[in-house]
Amino acid sequence: MPSEHAKIQVRPGTEGDLEALTDLYNHYVRETAVTFDTALFTPEERRPWLLSHPEDGPYRLMVATGADPRRILGYVTSGPFRAKPAYATSVETTVYVAPDAGRRGIGTLLYGALFEALAGEDLHRAYAGIAQPNEASTRLHERLGFRHVGTYREVGRKFGRWWDVAWYEKPL
Repeated sequence: MPSEHAKIQVRPGTEGDLEALTDLYNHYVRETAVTFDTALFTPEERRPWLLSHPEDGPYRLMVATGADPRRILGYVTSGPFRAKPAYATSVETTVYVAPDAGRRGIGTLLYGALFEALAGEDLHRAYAGIAQPNEASTRLHERLGFRHVGTYREVGRKFGRWWDVAWYEKPL
């Protein structure tokens, strides 16, 4: 019997994914404190974000699809950690999995593909900020070799309350 992972494909994101990616992200904007964005996006507003992740280089976008290649089960990105030139060998990563995708290891598959794609790049560290509490994301990042380096207390306010963000790093 084929494994559940065999049915999931991970590939670079394309402009054809823009609407599905926007819908997935908007779910997290609307329903969670996972992102500190508070206003929903249109696909056109998200286009610059998508285009900032080419198929090569240190800033990537990978998507997971299942039997229907148009349905996005999740995505992972690497992007600039900070704008100043000395940070160029560091990236900030993020992963989003569709809430109805189930517990199929999609986050692990996405991160695996991302780190494989980044292996030839001149990168030294990956960073991830995780709004707390978020046990599932914390476990995922720790399982993938990220380690906790600090927490910003009450750094964001959404849904009428303050949220902490725990920061994790991983050598690349």
